[in-house]
Amino acid sequence: MAAGDKSTVVAGAPMVAEIAARHADEAESARRLSPQVVEAVREAGFARHFVPRAHGGEAGGFAEVTSAVGLVGKGCTSAAWAASLAAYGGRNAAFLPGEAQAEIWADGPDVLLASALVPSGKAEPVAGGWRLSGEWKYISGVHFADWALACAPVPAEHPEAPVNPDGRPEVRFFAVPKADFAIVDSWFTVGMRGTGSDTLLLSDVFVPEHRTLRRSAVHAGWAPASGTDCHIVPMHAVNALPFAAPLVGAARGALRAWIARTGSRVDRRGQAVGEKPSTQIALARSAAEVDAAELLILRTAAVADGTECPPEGEAAVRGARDLSLAVELLVSAVDRVFRAGGTSGQSSSDPVQRFWRDVNSAASHVALSFETTGAAYGAWALGGGEGAGTVR
Repeated sequence: MAAGDKSTVVAGAPMVAEIAARHADEAESARRLSPQVVEAVREAGFARHFVPRAHGGEAGGFAEVTSAVGLVGKGCTSAAWAASLAAYGGRNAAFLPGEAQAEIWADGPDVLLASALVPSGKAEPVAGGWRLSGEWKYISGVHFADWALACAPVPAEHPEAPVNPDGRPEVRFFAVPKADFAIVDSWFTVGMRGTGSDTLLLSDVFVPEHRTLRRSAVHAGWAPASGTDCHIVPMHAVNALPFAAPLVGAARGALRAWIARTGSRVDRRGQAVGEKPSTQIALARSAAEVDAAELLILRTAAVADGTECPPEGEAAVRGARDLSLAVELLVSAVDRVFRAGGTSGQSSSDPVQRFWRDVNSAASHVALSFETTGAAYGAWALGGGEGAGTVR
């Protein structure tokens, strides 16, 4: 990409946002994205963003996809969530052995992968590979995924299953094509309805050895078939980034919709609501919180890209702290304008309440808990770890 050019996803994101906004009500009622939105996400290049160049992908940067996901979120949070996870699904698959990569991307780099990141199910070693069975809940994008990466613990007696220092068995990812998995309709939620995060079901599926990888390799940023920068970033640097990025766009979409409606509102005395100092201050505070959150999120992406370097030792704990705090700021921003909208703002036809439900629902993701990430940062800083004296 030439200097000054937009990346594929950044250039295509506004069109995805526009299409997704038009189909947002449909996504809410169907509890999954429309085919038009899915194809828009694919055509904009999200699926290929982190795919190795050897398979026609972009091997792109974290800041680019973070900005692009934020743009999509202005139209529909669920579409932004799908776009983000489509990109990171490709990155996860880049850790697989070369033979598996060639199989997944045999027909091109625009393959959509759903990732089941929480260990579940049962993996049994057999000749040439594994037999995999079980259920994996809350798998966003599973309905339109071409492949799924399912995470499962490996039996301790298997020679390829070293026990981790904490005593738990090794966990592996298993790549499974769409033809081999079923979906259980289980996604009935108050927010993020359009993500279609239903349950992935596998029943005695054979997975050849070359289509598996140790989860520890992803955590460490060890991609034996790729030495590209975006594939050697350890998990701690980007773990919550795909989940935080969509919420920046959602918050901006909420503010945009709230401003449009507030501009025409009058109170019971006939005074224009937008002329009240309390209204103006509420908007200013929320807008500032969104800006601050975006800066924290983009800084985390910059660290992952290597364009910013935190003090020695702080990198492992600062990014997760920043992302969880950013999400708290986004929740605060959207909560404020939702409350300021009064009863009329709670209409099911008002997009602000949809953004409000989406942001609050997504903020409950376990990776975005400030109690966890804040405790880790505090323990590091107060424990006298190397670099603690340079906390900024």
